[in-house]
Amino acid sequence: MKRSLKSYIKPYLFLAIISPVMMMLEVLADLCLPFLMSYIVDFGILEGGLVDIRETGGIAWAIMHFLYGEDFTQFQIVLTFGVLMLCITLIGGFFGTFCAYTSARAAQSFGHDLRRDAYRRVMSLSLEQTDSFTTGSLVTRMTNDVTMIVEFVEMITRHFVRAPVFFVGGTVMLLMLNVNFGVILLCALPVLAVTIFLVLRRAIPMYSVIQKKLDNVNSVVQENVSGARVVKAYVCEDFENERFDRANDELCSVNYRVLKLMAIVTPVLHVVQNGAVIALLYIGAIDLNAGIGGMSTGTVMAGVTYVTQVVNSIMMATMMFQSISRAMASAKRVREVLHTEPVIVGGSETGRGSDVIVRMKNVSFRYPETKSDVLHDINLEVRRGETLAIIGATGCGKTSLVNLIPRFYDATEGEVEIDGVSIRSYDLRALRHKMGYVLQKSELFSDTVANNIRWGDPTASDEDIREAARIAQADDFIMSFREGYDSFVAEKGASLSGGQKQRLSIARALTRKPELLIMDDSTSALDLATEARLRAALREHLKETTVILIAQRIASVRHADRIAVIEGGTIIDCAPHDELLMRCETYREIYNSQMKESVRGGVDA
Repeated sequence: MKRSLKSYIKPYLFLAIISPVMMMLEVLADLCLPFLMSYIVDFGILEGGLVDIRETGGIAWAIMHFLYGEDFTQFQIVLTFGVLMLCITLIGGFFGTFCAYTSARAAQSFGHDLRRDAYRRVMSLSLEQTDSFTTGSLVTRMTNDVTMIVEFVEMITRHFVRAPVFFVGGTVMLLMLNVNFGVILLCALPVLAVTIFLVLRRAIPMYSVIQKKLDNVNSVVQENVSGARVVKAYVCEDFENERFDRANDELCSVNYRVLKLMAIVTPVLHVVQNGAVIALLYIGAIDLNAGIGGMSTGTVMAGVTYVTQVVNSIMMATMMFQSISRAMASAKRVREVLHTEPVIVGGSETGRGSDVIVRMKNVSFRYPETKSDVLHDINLEVRRGETLAIIGATGCGKTSLVNLIPRFYDATEGEVEIDGVSIRSYDLRALRHKMGYVLQKSELFSDTVANNIRWGDPTASDEDIREAARIAQADDFIMSFREGYDSFVAEKGASLSGGQKQRLSIARALTRKPELLIMDDSTSALDLATEARLRAALREHLKETTVILIAQRIASVRHADRIAVIEGGTIIDCAPHDELLMRCETYREIYNSQMKESVRGGVDA
C-alpha cells in the first residue's frame, strides 16, 4: 500500500507541533532584548536619564517605580534592566533548548521509520526491480536521500517558524520604534526577493542532478570494493581510478555550479543589510538633531538590531528554501522506492501434498528489457524424493530455470506448480521455507561460522549446525580453525577458499531441513573425492528430500535419478545417465569430451 511521506510524522505530531511553539517563544524573547537595551541606553547610560524616564510614564517608568519608588539612580536602571534581559535570555534559552530536543526527536524518529520502511520495501522487491534501480542508487536513497529529508523535517520544525516570526516581529518592533524605519525595509526587501528568486529558480533543478551523480559515485565504489580482487588481478587500478575520477568530477562539477549560484545570495544579503543599517543611522541622526519623532540613541541602536534580525530572517528563509529544494528532490527518489509495488506477490496457498513437487507446463521466460526468450517450451516434472540433475552448455538457461522455482522471477508464459499449487497462488514465505537454495556464487556474511550456517534456520541448535556441516563435508576444516565454529568469517568469506565457501553454503541450506534442495553448480570448487563423499552423505541423510542439481561435470550428475539436458533454452531430453548415453547425442558429446579430457589428464599426470 502506498504511504505518503507526511504520514511518517503523524506518530510524532505532538513533538512536531510543540517544537515550533517553543521556537516562537524563544524568538519573542529575543525580540524583547533590543527594546530593553534601548531603555538601558536612553535612561541608564546617557546624561539626564533619570529625568527622561520619569517623563515617559511608560513601561520603564512603571517597572522602576514598582521596584524603587520615586527615588532611584541610573545605575539601578542599568542593573534592573540588565537582570531583566538576563532572565529573558535564560527563558529564551530554555525554550530554544526544548525546541532543539523535540525537533531532533521528531525528525530522527521520522527518519528511523522512513529508512526502515524503505529498506523493507527494497527487500520485498523482485530481483529485476532491484536491478532496475541499481545497487548504488538504492544505497544513496536509503542513506543520503533519507538524511536530506530528515534535515528538512528538523529545519521546518524550527526555522520554518523562526524566520517568519523574526521577520514579522522584527518589522513590527521596528515600526513601533519609528514609522520612518519602515521605508528602509520597503527599499531593501524587493532587492532581496528578486535576488533569491533568480538564484533558486536556477539552483532547484540541479539538486536532482546532484543525487543522480551521487548514485554514479556510489555504484562505482560498490563495484570496485566488491570486485577488488578482479581489479588487482588484472592490474586495472589505474583504469578504475579514472572511472571513479570521472564520476567524482561530474558530481563535483554540479555541486560547484549550485554553490556558485548560492554564493551570490550571501554577499547581496550583507550589502543590503549594511545598506539598511547605514540608512537607519542616517534617518536616526537627522531626527535626533531635529529633536523630532521621539527619536533617541537607544531607539537607533534597537532599530539597527531589528533591521539585522529582519534581514537575517530572510537569510534563514533562503537556506530553508535551499533545504526544501534538496528535500523535494530526495523525497521524490525515496517515494519511488516506497511506491514501487513488488511485481512478485505471494498468494495464500501452502501446498496440497502432491507426489509431484515441481511441475512446469509450457514455460517460457525472458529477462526484462531483452528481446529473446532464455527458456521456451519447458515441460518438466520432479517427483518428491527424486534427484534431478540439469546439465547443458554455458548460457543455455540452467540457472534461469531453477530461479523460477523459488519465484526469483516469474515465467513469461506457461505455468509453474509447486506441490500441486500454481506458484503464483503460493504463499511466498511458505514457498521459500520449503526450499534450501545453494547459489552459484557463495555468499557469506561477516559473522562466525556457526551464525553463517544458522542463517538456514535461526532456531537451529549447535548440534544441528554441526550435523549439517558434517553432511556438507565442512566439519573437518571448520574444526581445524583455532576457534572452530566460533571462528569469524571475513567479509564475503575472503578468509576461506572457494571450496570451503561452497561447503558452508551447502551446510546453511541443509540446516533448514528443506523439502526441496536446489544446488546451482555449487560443487564446482570441490575436488572429485570430496564431491563423491558429499553425494554419498546427501543420499544417506536426505532420502526424503527432493534435490535439483545443476552441474557441468558428468561425474557430478551421473548418479542422479534423472538428468535433464538443456540446449537452446529448452529441455531436449530427460532420463537416467545410461539411457541418455544411448539416445541423446548432446549428452553423449558432453560425456565423450569429458572422458577424453579425463584420460588425457591422467596420461599427462
